Amino acid sequence: MLKPFKTVLHASETEFTEKKSRFIGRCFPVSSEEDAAEMLGKVRALCSDATHNCWAYSLSSGGMRFSDDGEPGGTAGMPIMDTLIRREIKDALIVVTRYFGGILLGSGGLVRAYSKAASDALSAAGCGIMSPCRVIEFSVDYPRYGSIEGFVKANAVVDGIDFLENVRFRVTVAEEKADGFIREIIERTDGRAEPRASAERFIAIPVGE
Repeated sequence: MLKPFKTVLHASETEFTEKKSRFIGRCFPVSSEEDAAEMLGKVRALCSDATHNCWAYSLSSGGMRFSDDGEPGGTAGMPIMDTLIRREIKDALIVVTRYFGGILLGSGGLVRAYSKAASDALSAAGCGIMSPCRVIEFSVDYPRYGSIEGFVKANAVVDGIDFLENVRFRVTVAEEKADGFIREIIERTDGRAEPRASAERFIAIPVGE
């Protein structure tokens, strides 16, 4: 069974300039080496005129790889990987694109610049815990919809709301909160709703860093 782990919530892009060199940091959620290779290929195609596209990824399956892409050894790929390791992030790819500005940064300057680009991109991507959740389905009549809509959206990830003969909800709730959520729905609908767990899955629940 998959254990909870820290991951990123969405793709991000950040940028800064250091001694006329542009550093563009991009972070992507990935779940396999194939995903990482596909996203890396897209960045390389988009930034084919860049001086370097350095990268690192770490997977929950245990896969870890990085590349300096022509920068001096240990000054780019490893600092990006160190950022992922330090923040304990899995299933993420970070690509840092550099457009050389004509001024050499030296080994220490490169390490600092690539570390900053990776850290900025990771922060912008947001952090979550990939956690076990229950998918819960239930229906309510239209008069009760307004009284529970706010509660549902505040306490669950809404996968779908269908306005049919009744209003049908399909939501995802963290496992440890699922029983309480079901009880609250029953109480708020005077026992007319009959929530049932239809599946289990893992999703990233947002958390602070």
